[in-house]
Amino acid sequence: MPAILIIDDNTSVATALDVLFSLHDIETLQATSPEQGLALLRDHPVDLVIQDMNFTEDTTSGEEGEALFARIRQAHPDLPVILLTAWTHLGTAVELVKAGAADYLPKPWDDRKLLTTVNNLLELSEARSELDRRRQREQRQRSALEQRYDLCGAVFADPASERVIALACQVARSALPVLITGPNGAGKEKIAQIIQANSAAAKGPFVTVNCGALPAELIEAELFGAEAGAYTGANKAREGKFEAADGGTLFLDEIGNLPLGGQMKLLRVLETGRFERLGSNRERQVKVRVVSATNADLGAMIREGSFREDLYYRLNTVELTLPPLAERPGDIVPLAEHFLAADKPLSAAARTALQRHPWPGNVRELRNVIQRAELLAIGNRIEVADLNLPRAPAAPRGAGATIDPDRQRIEGALASNHGIIAQAAAELGLSRQALYRRMDRFGIPRE
Repeated sequence: MPAILIIDDNTSVATALDVLFSLHDIETLQATSPEQGLALLRDHPVDLVIQDMNFTEDTTSGEEGEALFARIRQAHPDLPVILLTAWTHLGTAVELVKAGAADYLPKPWDDRKLLTTVNNLLELSEARSELDRRRQREQRQRSALEQRYDLCGAVFADPASERVIALACQVARSALPVLITGPNGAGKEKIAQIIQANSAAAKGPFVTVNCGALPAELIEAELFGAEAGAYTGANKAREGKFEAADGGTLFLDEIGNLPLGGQMKLLRVLETGRFERLGSNRERQVKVRVVSATNADLGAMIREGSFREDLYYRLNTVELTLPPLAERPGDIVPLAEHFLAADKPLSAAARTALQRHPWPGNVRELRNVIQRAELLAIGNRIEVADLNLPRAPAAPRGAGATIDPDRQRIEGALASNHGIIAQAAAELGLSRQALYRRMDRFGIPRE
């Protein structure tokens, strides 16, 4: 049951409010002086405060109320406070609202308006408390993960990222191949590094090959090595990446670009640990953990005949899917702050703009945006203009014209607000019930 502290020297006011709130299952605590009220705040959990502005007889300046509000705000920065005020100091109440008071109501008050205000504030307070509890729980989980595993300096705060990283740490100790899927620039190589760092081969080499950056005719030589004269320009024998990674991990990025001939040889290495260099008949033996990554739809490539099905099942003994940055909104600001090299903080508006951008280029795009903004910003902070992000499409003009949020916007608002309905609805400009109706229409579960 929520609890409200009423601080008013007029006991009839406190009694009337107690009767009103008791009819709506709200508990009240009563204090007749600022000192008594502050003492109750120290000793009892309170969800909201309703305070008078004057406590001394024949005083109407509101100074006592200002002082009380300041002390409450100092001790409880997030506690909502409603001011009960007379017309003689309405201006003071307005200034206090600008300073952080939740609302002010004149005496005598309107019961319906007061109840609406109180219920809205209690709901928002509960949402904030739940969000705080969730953040604290997630922080404890991240701390435990960081203490137990080597995360290679990974920067993350979103539960979606944490799930992938935790699973990567869990599977790292086995020697099984791992396939990491996700869009370009999302951070797949960082996941591969975490797997290597927590594997039995952590002290071995970590060798990276970008299969999409090499000509098709050179990929096999790059992976398996070549003898002198094996191809035009091969003047001397060269070691392949598998030999270089012996005793460690080989990270094959953009594995979908590997030609069919190379796929066949790769399958054999995965099965036997043996291969031949190009132009050689002598088999070589290696012990290599293979971690591969792709942004391609390997299932579609198998149907088209451009990727071997047997290799696919061999590679994805364990598959980790790293979502795009837009689906990990909790990571955006921490990553942005991580990329800042100089002592120039992001303004609040810049943080909001970063979280609203769709990030088609993922983490790589975010890094480039921050580095460019830091270079071009002339003020002490990085502002929205410094980010140079594309403008969002303008809303259509016209009397009463509005845009009804689609499924993507609703899911995005829910994700960015950690599922807190009240906050997601406020971001979308909807009431809670209106948001619930749209969630039901789109089949979005009410979690």
